[in-house]
Amino acid sequence: MTELGAALRSVPPESTQQVVGYPSLFLLVMLGSLVPVVPTGAVVSSAAVVAFHQTSPLPLLIVFAVASLAAFLGDVVLYALGRRGSHSRTGARWLTRLRARVAPERLAQAQRKLREHGVLILVVSRLVPAGRIPVMLACLLAAMPLRRFVRGDLPACLAWAATYGLIGLLSGSLFPEPWQGVAAAVGLTLVIGGAPGLRRRVRRRGEEG
Repeated sequence: MTELGAALRSVPPESTQQVVGYPSLFLLVMLGSLVPVVPTGAVVSSAAVVAFHQTSPLPLLIVFAVASLAAFLGDVVLYALGRRGSHSRTGARWLTRLRARVAPERLAQAQRKLREHGVLILVVSRLVPAGRIPVMLACLLAAMPLRRFVRGDLPACLAWAATYGLIGLLSGSLFPEPWQGVAAAVGLTLVIGGAPGLRRRVRRRGEEG
């Protein structure tokens, strides 16, 4: 027992954080891809801040890889469910609920961009706050094959993870304590995520006025 206790005490705290943190990061990002209520950008940026303050650059690379993979798998599962929705009654109801989450004008815009740019629009949709679901729905309504969606979504998820990882890296480099960098990263990602909705509300009030 004494040797076991000594061995446990010899494990660096960073190793314990990684064992717990990476699976949590994967689950949160994948859940956020399936249920768009989890602020996945803030989660990735926070993980990047913590990784930045560790002694090796490897954790940053692992955060990037885990976030990219989780986002990609979540998107693929969500798209596959949507494709199934066009062939079954239960899935059709799910697809209808997904469509109800998207304003008609945003869906029309996404459909136009999809016709103009093809799968490249998936990369942009991942980087624009609240842009992923309208473009994914446009792909579903256009009956895009899953294989083609995957080819466009993979670079989109890589670019997304790199962008929010960079936000975390910059936030972590500005503050000496990890919690300060995490607070800055979360605040910045929430501002970025909320900006489009605020702009639309201001524009709508201007039109009504």
